[in-house]
Amino acid sequence: MSAPVRYTVTPISPEAHLFEVQCLIPEPDPQGQILRLPAWIRGSYLVRDFAKHVEDLQVHSEGDAVAWERLDKASLRCAPVNAALQIRFRVYAYDNSVRKAYLDERRGFFNGTSLFYRAEQADASGYELEIKPPPSNTRRHWHVACTLAPQQIDRLGYGIYRAADYDELIDHPVEIGAFQRAEFEVDGIPHAFILSGRFDADLRRLCDDVRRICEQERKLFGGEPQQSQYLFLTNVVGNGYGGLEHKDSCALICSRDDLPKAGASEISKSYRNFLGLCSHEYFHLWNVKRIRPQAFAESNLRAEAYTRDLWHYEGVTSYYDDLFLRRADLIDAQTYLDIVAANATRVQNTPGRALHSLADSSFEAWTKFYQPDEHSPNATVSYYVKGALAALCIDLHLRLHSEHTLDDAMRLLWQRYGRDDQPVPEAGLEAILNELCPEPALPLDAWLRSTEELPLTELLAQFGVEAKLRISHGAGDSGGRHDGKPVASVTGLRLRPDSETVAGVSSGSAAQNAGISGGDQIIAINGLRAQGRLSSLLTELQAGQAVEVHLFRGDELRVCALTPAAPQPDTWQLNLVDADATALARRRAWLGA
Repeated sequence: MSAPVRYTVTPISPEAHLFEVQCLIPEPDPQGQILRLPAWIRGSYLVRDFAKHVEDLQVHSEGDAVAWERLDKASLRCAPVNAALQIRFRVYAYDNSVRKAYLDERRGFFNGTSLFYRAEQADASGYELEIKPPPSNTRRHWHVACTLAPQQIDRLGYGIYRAADYDELIDHPVEIGAFQRAEFEVDGIPHAFILSGRFDADLRRLCDDVRRICEQERKLFGGEPQQSQYLFLTNVVGNGYGGLEHKDSCALICSRDDLPKAGASEISKSYRNFLGLCSHEYFHLWNVKRIRPQAFAESNLRAEAYTRDLWHYEGVTSYYDDLFLRRADLIDAQTYLDIVAANATRVQNTPGRALHSLADSSFEAWTKFYQPDEHSPNATVSYYVKGALAALCIDLHLRLHSEHTLDDAMRLLWQRYGRDDQPVPEAGLEAILNELCPEPALPLDAWLRSTEELPLTELLAQFGVEAKLRISHGAGDSGGRHDGKPVASVTGLRLRPDSETVAGVSSGSAAQNAGISGGDQIIAINGLRAQGRLSSLLTELQAGQAVEVHLFRGDELRVCALTPAAPQPDTWQLNLVDADATALARRRAWLGA
């Protein structure tokens, strides 16, 4: 039996943000070993060209240098050798997100896609990863957190881990540092938060709340699958938010204020959003990581992998993430409806919804969603947000016209595909939905492949929920219940946070008609300096009354006339209302008492 390919990772220079990586290939391809680094990471649909961070690559065999040549930006070929091949290089790691690799004096983190070349055609019996400590004596307190199967590790987690194949090797991110660990159990399976960064939080409450969410999600899938552990690898920063799913863990980034404060009993909006993020990434344990699209399963990660089903994998997950906060009784039904109203408002205020279907948005994620610019809201719609609303409509339709719910469809996906790790064919969820509700058929063509508006008002009314559009109360009104005065006018301007710089303008809006564009810096309105008070100046504008706007485009001063428009109902509000016994029974079955 051949020996495993072994990768050795050392945080060689935290100050310079450099990992050293060694790859030992015991039995390389006798025709000349080809090595390829992935171009993208599953769960984040953008070609990121991880190879650009590789430097000082050297190849040896039995102590002698081996010639090599680049085949393309991410691939190289070594000259044929008759013995084991050793590749050594360094990776610059200074991306403080969940997608790449990071190393400084405080912490280290990496995804395997950033560090591990794949040895094509090499004869190997599995893969090993050896993680070594940093050379500095000042970092003896650094630990390792990783969900790969340990083979021979010390009490700090340094040592050798095992993976059956390359895909398993790159699906287990690694956190290194002086993190805090907060543990809990779900179905007898050890779970833990691994928290790096500066924070002061009630970790016991965090674990209790997330445990309740995880219990509900595992209940949906009958307590499957069994795992050895699950980790929430969490990077706590001053201002950040995001996550990336993996098979037995997820990588999260959050702001300090997102975590629950000691002594606080209520769930703040920021903490609720973080719970929703945890819920979302945990649901990916099934939907994406095991119930996985065939296009992604077949991808070698060298180029884009296209599917029109991201509305299913991300939109359905986005529907469930907040719904599980309700099922775990962490929020009440009206608060949940406020969240739905906020999502519906985001879609309502996205002009691109009239141009871009959910299927097309899914297919073009690589360029439109992951490479947004100031015009993106006018040209596309989010398969996350509108996908969640489409999933809501699908669930309500099933509840009205069949004996099934979206839960049943997800369980069938698990039983037919996920449980045995079989990829889901394109439109796999659609086929199951049509099977569960043949008459009246779900109008999936209209909801997924056209730009027709979703029937939120009509469907929700049959569940004792009033859904209506109202006039916004201003920039702080994201939808749902809101106390305040409706705005007097609208401009269609989107501003960068705490800035006078225009992030973008809505199609057909007063701002676009005035010639204002993304990137412009507004300096005055009607001769009054805008710095520090632009939002209040805009709030005071009256519909139909033109104002003079001074702005810089680059280093050129421009003057334009802006005539605000009358506000139109564009903000959703969803309310629990009195209804007949049938509608109330439906609502209880959907949202609980």
